Amino acid sequence: MDCPTSMTSTRVRRVRVKDSIEVALELNEKSVYSHIAHESAEDIKRIISSMDAERAKLRGEVVYHQDDWDALIRERIRKGKRHTAFDFYNPLLLDIWEKKVKEAKKALKFIKYSIGIVTLFIGATIVITMVSGYPAILLGLGIAPILLFIVDYSKEKADLAYYELVQFFIHELKGIIERFQLNSKEYKVKLYNRDYDGVEFDRSGKAIVK
Repeated sequence: MDCPTSMTSTRVRRVRVKDSIEVALELNEKSVYSHIAHESAEDIKRIISSMDAERAKLRGEVVYHQDDWDALIRERIRKGKRHTAFDFYNPLLLDIWEKKVKEAKKALKFIKYSIGIVTLFIGATIVITMVSGYPAILLGLGIAPILLFIVDYSKEKADLAYYELVQFFIHELKGIIERFQLNSKEYKVKLYNRDYDGVEFDRSGKAIVK
């Protein structure tokens, strides 16, 4: 028995076929993004290694890691390429990176200034002792424990700044790997400290973001 015409319903699906130009543009866009994502991951990897190396040196370890990050940025500007990790992936990374680095360097400079001031003060008390015979040097030596406290405090502050910076960029590297479906094993990081979250070490001692 045939169904009445009023009871039949016809669903027409309109399928839009992309032309060759649109397909080519999409493929090119994916290729460009994939390439820039790779460069960004490489840049972030270098930041992690260089910052962790500075932290290791601060802790008294002998590190032969050399990576002039400022020179790399100047090289990119000279070639007309800006920092892909900062400008393409997340522009705020540059501000965060610079802020933390300045914070660490400020703490280290404070150590140098403190040592210089305390040294001058102790020297002055020695001169006073020699000239007047008054044991002013005892006052100068009494400041030595304060100097040790300042040095330890400033080093811990710098260490924390470097740690937070490295940990932050580890998470950023993980994010860019997941977002653009990169192979994490291709972006192994040289780490001198092993107290970071989100990484595991292979047999060669390099860290893989997990």
